[in-house]
Amino acid sequence: MILLVTPSERALECAAALSKATGEEVLVAESLARAITLLRVEDYLAVVLDQYLLETRPQEAEATFEHLGTAIPVHVNFAISGMERLVRDVRAAVQRRQREEAQARQAAMGKLHGELNGTITALLLSSELALECSDLPRAAAEKLQSVYALVTRLRKQLESAVPTDQATQRAAGV
Repeated sequence: MILLVTPSERALECAAALSKATGEEVLVAESLARAITLLRVEDYLAVVLDQYLLETRPQEAEATFEHLGTAIPVHVNFAISGMERLVRDVRAAVQRRQREEAQARQAAMGKLHGELNGTITALLLSSELALECSDLPRAAAEKLQSVYALVTRLRKQLESAVPTDQATQRAAGV
């Protein structure tokens, strides 16, 4: 969802154009005070802010920025910006955020993969060493064999869940 903050008479027209271009629902706030109220209630992908409001209401602007959360702030001068530029700027900001999120997600998956891979290797090695013990009771050996098989299956699942570096970069749009 996108929040459009402007007292402009073209606000509804801009909201419709943004919704069509991004596929996101667009809410309009005619003031920064109203924007703060909406930001407290809902999370937004982007917040399009009229430069006029930011310059004429600095205290409210600061409070608005404090409530943005993870929303992308997009500053627009509605007095000189056409509809095409507004749409282009917001679309670019949203795409940039999506790329950043994909890269962060891939980095987190890579780190988790590395951590889990070390633990899985240790479990497999420990199971193999335990199975080599000659005085191991048969029931314990069967249980260890089961653990070894489960950990082997877990390793295969982990390897198939983590994409290659090239696929990761394509998914992140790099």
